[in-house]
Amino acid sequence: MSVKSAARVLEIMELLADNDQGLSVKEISASLDFPQSSTFNIIQTMFTEGYLTQSADKRYKLGPKFIRIGTKALKAFDLHSDARPLLQQLMEKVEETVFMAVLSGKEIVYIAKVNNNRSIQTSAEIGSRKPLYCTGLGKAMLAFLDTEEREVLLDAIALEALTPKTVTNREQLIQQLQHFKEWGYAIDDEENEEGLYCYAAPIFDASGQLKAAISTAGPKERITKNEDTVIAQLLNTAEQISERLGYVKPKKEEQ
Repeated sequence: MSVKSAARVLEIMELLADNDQGLSVKEISASLDFPQSSTFNIIQTMFTEGYLTQSADKRYKLGPKFIRIGTKALKAFDLHSDARPLLQQLMEKVEETVFMAVLSGKEIVYIAKVNNNRSIQTSAEIGSRKPLYCTGLGKAMLAFLDTEEREVLLDAIALEALTPKTVTNREQLIQQLQHFKEWGYAIDDEENEEGLYCYAAPIFDASGQLKAAISTAGPKERITKNEDTVIAQLLNTAEQISERLGYVKPKKEEQ
């Protein structure tokens, strides 16, 4: 098979992945602007090999073989080790400390930390636990959890002030989380540790479920001077990690 044909196979796979109801050869050909004859040949080969299924009305969908391949690819991805190069790149671009954490009960647990040569003093270390409600990472998780799951967690959490800026009013916190969800990232404005300002973004897996969160943290005066750059790099890194987990970002009209 030529390289051109291989590229077409990949484009057909991606097209069908976005069309759960299936597509006919003619629709695939028109959508990708491929010759119908070559499209038919590729489709028939993929169907014969079990990579596609065919409905009674001649519409094609991704076949069961992709389940096995996707499952193996997901198992091959180790969140901590495979994400670390991207976290390292993020640190180098924003020149601030970078963290990754996962949800553990009603707290977060840090699973990665990449220091910058001008790193700030913080008690956050790999393996340490912090509250959900007053950390950027925790707020990123709360903002993107299902409403029911978030409410259950908040019911179990005592909103205690750790700094003068900690949000301890539940309604105020929920309003804040709603804004964070709209923005796509969360902020910790010296709410967990005085002097520490943080931007955080969620990581999603192939099923669209919250998997983890990553953050950049630094002194408020320094990190907010480059806010637009820091946020853009943070969101780009979060998107790359999510994509490696198989996540496909919904189109705007579907959000």
